[in-house]
Amino acid sequence: MRNRMPSRVAAVLLFAFALPLTAAETPQGGPPAETAVHCGSLLDTAAGVMRGESTIIVEGDRVREIRSGEDRAAIEGAAKARGASFQYVELGGMTCLPGLIDAHTHLTMQFGPTSYTEQFRLNPADYAIRSTVYARRTLLAGFTTVRNLGDRDDESIALRNAINAGIVPGPRIFTAGQAIGSTGGHADPTNGYRLDLAGDPAPVIGIINGPEDSWKAVRQHYKDGADLIKTMPSGGVLDESRSGDNPQLTVAEIEAVVAAAHDYGFTVAAHAHGAEAIRRAVVGGVDSIEHGTFADDADIALMKAHGTWFVPTIIAGQFVAEKASVPGYYPPQVAAKAAAIGPKILATAGRVYRAGVKIAFGTDAGVYPHGENAREFALMVQAGMPPLFTIQAATTHAAELLRQQGNLGVIAVGAYADIIAVHGDPLADVTALQNVSFVMKGGRVYKLDGRPVE
Repeated sequence: MRNRMPSRVAAVLLFAFALPLTAAETPQGGPPAETAVHCGSLLDTAAGVMRGESTIIVEGDRVREIRSGEDRAAIEGAAKARGASFQYVELGGMTCLPGLIDAHTHLTMQFGPTSYTEQFRLNPADYAIRSTVYARRTLLAGFTTVRNLGDRDDESIALRNAINAGIVPGPRIFTAGQAIGSTGGHADPTNGYRLDLAGDPAPVIGIINGPEDSWKAVRQHYKDGADLIKTMPSGGVLDESRSGDNPQLTVAEIEAVVAAAHDYGFTVAAHAHGAEAIRRAVVGGVDSIEHGTFADDADIALMKAHGTWFVPTIIAGQFVAEKASVPGYYPPQVAAKAAAIGPKILATAGRVYRAGVKIAFGTDAGVYPHGENAREFALMVQAGMPPLFTIQAATTHAAELLRQQGNLGVIAVGAYADIIAVHGDPLADVTALQNVSFVMKGGRVYKLDGRPVE
């Protein structure tokens, strides 16, 4: 079992990025005092309508005003009269919409054939530094906010802090730190290790056995600086244990995690593939079910009755199913689980949507290559969801799941100035979101004309 040293990870990350950076990564003193973004059309995600030509006026990191049409001379003149610096962004031929939110990512890792051996060769600092590359790719793909659901040594907490400090570019991160689960379960990082290395992981790294351990684990996450809690009530695909769907936490353990989490103001996301694990998680009071592969009709009705969110991650299921047929890509027991579970997520997502359960966009990025998050939209449409609904799942719905309504997921007065733009109409062709040409996060432009801003 690797030692857990979040403070050391943070120190190494900060030191590494105190060295000279490329022009693209060097902090540039924050956004201009005022920026006007002129859009050919504007998708109002809150109202669910496409508006016409619009100009968004940004002051600092927030939207100050939204005007119909274009009025550059008047806006610039007013800014200069106030002595404010001014920037004008012309996107007249494009559709603007809020920065996208991926509610299920793993920015500190990217699975591949070498992942199972790298864990014995790489240090936490290696994962932390790699995460800065994945974070930048995610931001440039138009995802200005993510919910990070699990890492190994709290690297994502260090990454969040570095991004917030302006040291590295990346999306706004809400992180769960390390996931909470049972001995030998999907959260146990020592599955597959030989006996002398496996040891007996404890609540300090999220491994629990009983309600008292649940409280200890959540309180440790509060101490570490997590933003929310991720728990593992069922087996999973990519760990080296046998089952991908068996229940791995009792209702009492889940209830204790939820009670402790809610005491500390945390929401709880629950990884759950199996029907019984989903039932236990919903009854136990979790805020969201992740994946939900084998959800039956009773599970789905229970989710709707409890107001539990569903985060499908269809792209991850598709990816692991494809790679399961590639010899040597996964260990044999992992490949077997991937082949059995991966193909089923799309159909489940369609059933959950038709039942009227609340759905937020999430992809399990890191299971597949970072930066390809927007491929999920087309898969959600394939599952039967309208394009507008899928975009709202990645904006207003995900913001509600994050308890950030009014701040994120909308282009509205007072909201964070997270704005992206694409060519064409994503309501007519949702794959347009796979080619984001403009990215602004918190009033700062990171991508313009399809290229990173240097």
